[in-house]
Amino acid sequence: MSGAHGGTLGILAGGGELPLRVARAARNAGRPVFAVVLSGWGDPAQWAGLPHAVERPGAAGRILSLLRDAGVRQLVLTGRARRPSVSALRPDAVGVRVVARIGTGFLLGDDGLLRAVARVLEEEGFEVVSPQSVLAGLLPESGLLGRAAAPDEAARADIRRGIAVCRALGAADVGQAVVVQQGLVLGVEAIEGTDALLARCGTLRREGRGGVLVKLAKPGQDRRLDLPAVGPETVRNAAAAGLVGIAFGAGATVLLDRGATVAAADAAGLFLLALAPDETTTEENARR
Repeated sequence: MSGAHGGTLGILAGGGELPLRVARAARNAGRPVFAVVLSGWGDPAQWAGLPHAVERPGAAGRILSLLRDAGVRQLVLTGRARRPSVSALRPDAVGVRVVARIGTGFLLGDDGLLRAVARVLEEEGFEVVSPQSVLAGLLPESGLLGRAAAPDEAARADIRRGIAVCRALGAADVGQAVVVQQGLVLGVEAIEGTDALLARCGTLRREGRGGVLVKLAKPGQDRRLDLPAVGPETVRNAAAAGLVGIAFGAGATVLLDRGATVAAADAAGLFLLALAPDETTTEENARR
């Protein structure tokens, strides 16, 4: 995407590397960027040298004004965020009205809430676009990514079990990840995130062959918002938890720093398997 398409790219930035990568990719393509770094989530120090402002998530009026003053029309929502309660947001006057417009979205899962936020932003005149529309190569093709390991039949059975559980979780808009070992579900992701899930499952692992992490987008998920992500830290945490590999949906999972992620998996002896869509679309396939 070039500067001729949409003018200044706005970024509502949570934590992690992805918002920064989106900003740098847009700027390298000749497109101006402006980020609002959400305090408590993103790290303002990482944005030195990039046009940005820092605001608390509840300061909706100030955030909208900053984006408009910067000439933003297209907006990316990306980065790690801890889901706040309405009271913890301390919304300003505009924020109170935004909360009212989101309404029951606060009672839904993450995808439902993010859809509601995106709808409000679009009503305010912004076009919400995906990180992958800016950052090419973010979503890997199907197949085995590393060279050090491949799933054996026991691991593939755990992957099939994980697919079925992930789809059940996703249908309820709960989480995007599950850890399965020897057919047993050691843990499912809820509000705590994948890193905390892996830390918890490391204390629950059984003797013998290690388990697998399966990450999948939710059925019907808005692909502009909060796709599952796998990166070097995911690999390190999976290895520390005693897992033998990670399986995720090809074309629907953000692969952060592909080179470093694959290298970390190869160094740890873990497989990285991007599952083709037909492997993840139905529970019947999950049981094959």
